[in-house]
Amino acid sequence: MRRKVSLILLALAVFFAALPPMLRWYAFPRLAKVPADQYQDMVLEAKGATLLDYGTMKARKVPKVTIVQTLKGNVEESERIERTAGRDVVVWDSLSYVEGPDGEMVSRIPERYIFDAHTQEPVHATGEMVDGDPVRREGIEFKWPFLTEKRDYEYFDAQTRTSAPIHYKGTEDFRGVEVYYFEQTVPWTKVPYPKQLPVEGITAEALADTGTTRWYTTVRKFWVEPVTGAPVYGEEIHREELRGGTLLGDRDKVTAFAGHVKMREDYIEYTVDLVKSNRTLVLLMTTYLPWGFLTLGILLLALSLYLEARSRRPRSRAPKEATEPEPLNA
Repeated sequence: MRRKVSLILLALAVFFAALPPMLRWYAFPRLAKVPADQYQDMVLEAKGATLLDYGTMKARKVPKVTIVQTLKGNVEESERIERTAGRDVVVWDSLSYVEGPDGEMVSRIPERYIFDAHTQEPVHATGEMVDGDPVRREGIEFKWPFLTEKRDYEYFDAQTRTSAPIHYKGTEDFRGVEVYYFEQTVPWTKVPYPKQLPVEGITAEALADTGTTRWYTTVRKFWVEPVTGAPVYGEEIHREELRGGTLLGDRDKVTAFAGHVKMREDYIEYTVDLVKSNRTLVLLMTTYLPWGFLTLGILLLALSLYLEARSRRPRSRAPKEATEPEPLNA
């Protein structure tokens, strides 16, 4: 009986010892993915910023500029692209809406970002765009891959429509969460005008016809939780200028926007809590369950060997009863 039980335990030990590599390197890459129907919004602020008044074409100091960013999963488009791409695809329709201190629109730039749900690599398909202009992204945007590595990544910049390295700068603690800090500097680059401008009647084409060009630079900073690949916090030191042309008169350039853009406090708290919960789910598949199954397999193997050894031990025999000697007759 012991031998039969030990064989059953041995089979279970082999089963649980084989589960960790299958779960970590086979199941996890296929099961961990960004949901196609995800919706997320974020509010950022630049306090004490400089903003261009398009009415007077002069820069002025303002108390605050607010940027509202939304990401909305387009399930219908995801399913359409998946039929030809042959893999799980996420389509994010995003909008970056900038408003001044009076609540009036400064700019409104829509994007469509198409990427692999598992690896976050871009998927090139019809509809990929920034502000209505077709683009072909290289590298990541908005989100890092699951299990982010301590290395540089190519990051897509929506203003310049190009990709450049975003550099890993070190590991830090951000409100109780271990994060990787990344930084990217975009040098002064000529960029197109937004399609929608704050003054009615002024169009991007009309501004371009004056010969006045728009230039942009930024220092982009992200603090990324490496297990989920989700940024828990971000900042930008952002500057825009208008240069040359007849629009500025005798001036060579004028500041269109300058400010240190930071996430609003309530959105920081919400993002940190969300990332912590998602981190637990990813660790369950990459660490907790694999190590748990491996430990269980070792324990079952030890118990199986113990029972097998007990079954092979010879049984002790009971001593014969002592018999009294028969009396001798003379």
